[in-house]
Amino acid sequence: MQVLVLNGANLDVLSRRDPKMYGGLSLNELESRIYGWAHSLDITARCRQTNSEGEFIEWIHDAYDNVDAVIVNAGAWSHYSWAIRDALELLEVPLVEVHLSDIENREEWRRFSVVADVASHRVLGKGPDGYREALEYLAGKVDQ
Repeated sequence: MQVLVLNGANLDVLSRRDPKMYGGLSLNELESRIYGWAHSLDITARCRQTNSEGEFIEWIHDAYDNVDAVIVNAGAWSHYSWAIRDALELLEVPLVEVHLSDIENREEWRRFSVVADVASHRVLGKGPDGYREALEYLAGKVDQ
């Protein structure tokens, strides 16, 4: 199974963000964990991160015919980027939305996600382990 893991704006500076809320890892450390979890589930993961909304959308477009599932943490774009939501809506594979923090119990503007209604599954507020849960969900959801 091929899984694309997309991380959006500001996740490249993850280690500078509040460790109580975001887990205290760097993006490289998070990606290493993701690769390890994926390997243990016989999943091939590819992690990508960008601060460019257009590039993020291009990566989604590239995934249309090339992956079996997508895990997305669009960061702040989750709350307002209808362009990203429209690109994700066209996926014909399972999509899991992940947020390190519990966006439903944060500031009012963070509680809404444009991605939520196109996601097969959502994992909120479980820190880095949320990606493990997303991979486990996909391992049980997608025929390998």
